[in-house]
Amino acid sequence: MPVFEFDCLDCNEQFELLIGVGKRSETNSQGCPACHSKNTKKRFSTFSSRSGGTGKTASTGSSCGSCASSSCGSCSSQ
Repeated sequence: MPVFEFDCLDCNEQFELLIGVGKRSETNSQGCPACHSKNTKKRFSTFSSRSGGTGKTASTGSSCGSCASSSCGSCSSQ
């Protein structure tokens, strides 16, 4: 099951939920785990994956995939 990130617009809590395949991920019917508000918004989130056997993790949405340096300090895949 995919993990989706949400923001609570009432108490500003950030949380993750497992949402079954085929269910709408834009809405959160469970509500905020902190204040139980249904006023939540799905966050835009990235994912990471391993590639090429280097053992380094590349995150989508960042410039690290095209970076030739492995110690630039601007990403988490140092």
